[in-house]
Amino acid sequence: MIDIPDLIATFQRRYGAKPRVFRAPGRVNLIGEHTDYNDGFVLPMAIDRETVIAIAPRGDRRLRVWSLNLDDAREIDLDNLGPGRSGAWVDYVEGVAAALASRGVELTGADIALKSAVGIGSGLSSSAALEIAVGTALSSVAGKPIDKLSLALAGQAAEHRYVGIQCGIMDQFTSVHALKDHAILLDCRSLQAQQIPLNLGDCQVVISDSRVKHTLASSQYNQRRQDCHTGVQILSAVLPGIRALRDVTLDELETHRLLLPETVFRRCRHVIAENVRTLRAAEALSAGDVRAMGKLMSESHASLRDDYQVSCAELDILVESAASQAGVLGARMTGGGFGGCSVSLVARRTLASFRERVSKEYRAKTGINPEIFPVNASAGAEEVII
Repeated sequence: MIDIPDLIATFQRRYGAKPRVFRAPGRVNLIGEHTDYNDGFVLPMAIDRETVIAIAPRGDRRLRVWSLNLDDAREIDLDNLGPGRSGAWVDYVEGVAAALASRGVELTGADIALKSAVGIGSGLSSSAALEIAVGTALSSVAGKPIDKLSLALAGQAAEHRYVGIQCGIMDQFTSVHALKDHAILLDCRSLQAQQIPLNLGDCQVVISDSRVKHTLASSQYNQRRQDCHTGVQILSAVLPGIRALRDVTLDELETHRLLLPETVFRRCRHVIAENVRTLRAAEALSAGDVRAMGKLMSESHASLRDDYQVSCAELDILVESAASQAGVLGARMTGGGFGGCSVSLVARRTLASFRERVSKEYRAKTGINPEIFPVNASAGAEEVII
């Protein structure tokens, strides 16, 4: 957790003004992987690791931004926004400012200090937490608050244009709209969302960070998108009217299996089955059926590993180790894959032994010390009232 009084005191020493404080959470996707860009369903929850921003308005049109994590300070001229894509963290801040301005939000200059507890590169969406915290803070101090969906879309636009990552809307949407003790069932086509109570009984969501990220992730991600697009193009000849894999059933896919290259068939099978699993998972959580939820999580990992092929040795070790522990109902990789984190559903009474044994087994097989920690479902972006 971030020490907010310390952040305020640090801000005041640097800038000589009393700030307002805003927060936005990271997220973990419980199930529904690689379905977002196929117009499908996802089931994320915001986590109690967040980015916090202290901010005070200035009398000019400049943003002075200081990252406490990196101890790096930058300046942005709101009247002369650059093109971004410099590879620096400030691209996210400048991109959000540009996206808000393009939506008619008249910003003012500000002094900003930011600190994040969301691990960079862990697959817990540190980028969206930063984008949404910045967007909430900038629009609020300018006296120009915008609606939640517009804020989420502004964060996504910043990542597309200023960072160069063609992400879906899930991360930003979750960071804005999340409710405490709930997950979100999001329809990525309509952007209609349903808040799903997390009836976990005596279980806890636990994240295990593999501490690896393989360099092939981005190129393989693009290839998976192309495989899905190819599948839709081929299937549309026999299933007129389909727009995405969201519109295809498993029976239809199996009927027309021979039309598809084997690899494309397997990619399509994962996405279509994952949509079914995600809808069932939302029902299971709402009913408090944690065993059904855990089974769906484990099935999801097998599909991601075998059909979509976006897992890696380290993630498989984490998931297999987790699944073998007492008190574990289910485990899967989460995020884009090729590294990052796994997520497990663990009985609270076994948390200590789970962390100890999984850490030991993973370290023995990889030489890497994982970070393993429980998370709770957090509320979305908001001002912190001191």
